[in-house]
Amino acid sequence: MYFLQEAYRCRLEWGRRGVAEAAARGDILVIIDVLSFSSATVTAVARGGRIYPCPLEADTAELARRVQGVAAVWRRKVPQEGRFSLSPATMLSLEPGMCVVLASPNGATCSHYGRSVSHLLVGSLLNAQAVANAVASLLAENEQRAVSVIACGERWHEPSEDGTLRFALEDYLGAGAILSSLDTFSQSPEAQVCVGAFRQARERLPELLQGSYSGQELIQAGFPQDVEHAARLDLYSCVPVMREGFLEQL
Repeated sequence: MYFLQEAYRCRLEWGRRGVAEAAARGDILVIIDVLSFSSATVTAVARGGRIYPCPLEADTAELARRVQGVAAVWRRKVPQEGRFSLSPATMLSLEPGMCVVLASPNGATCSHYGRSVSHLLVGSLLNAQAVANAVASLLAENEQRAVSVIACGERWHEPSEDGTLRFALEDYLGAGAILSSLDTFSQSPEAQVCVGAFRQARERLPELLQGSYSGQELIQAGFPQDVEHAARLDLYSCVPVMREGFLEQL
């Protein structure tokens, strides 16, 4: 029999499989993809916008027409082909009320496949305390509820046939930032160790994100501002939640 962390109210899972396992248990889901889906989503919602998440293979242009939104483009295609991308910096120019259709292989995909659960929130370092507060309220309302914080992880730079996730330091720290404020509820060993990692790293978040695999990938591609922005702890108080396929303010 698999160990599913069911004896604890706060749990840590990884990737799309983790979403499926947590959803099957009826858990609250918190999606963490610090570089960059979650940070882009939190920034957009803080500006009064909405995000429509979808898998990478989705036809974003068609979805944008359907939901009366704007399709995000690849980072390198801003501004030639569009205003918005996974780059959180592009969301700083979002006008209130705008909707952006945003695809990614990790955070957006996990959000899409978790959209049918009762409560799905998007968290990052940018809004860790706000998300923790919202989750704490949901847990306090019903003693039978549990939360799974989903560290989405990364794909290898060269796609692999087995679809193996790459450990993403930034997602682990983002998960730990949220779980660290939920320590009045029972936490699985996986969640406890994640909290310990965050507390040890808290004063070095910019340095660690910049030096990480994902951070270096973005910096070398010419997007250091995305890493810098994503490392800003509790910059925003917004909490993106899933409603009818859209991520919008709680």
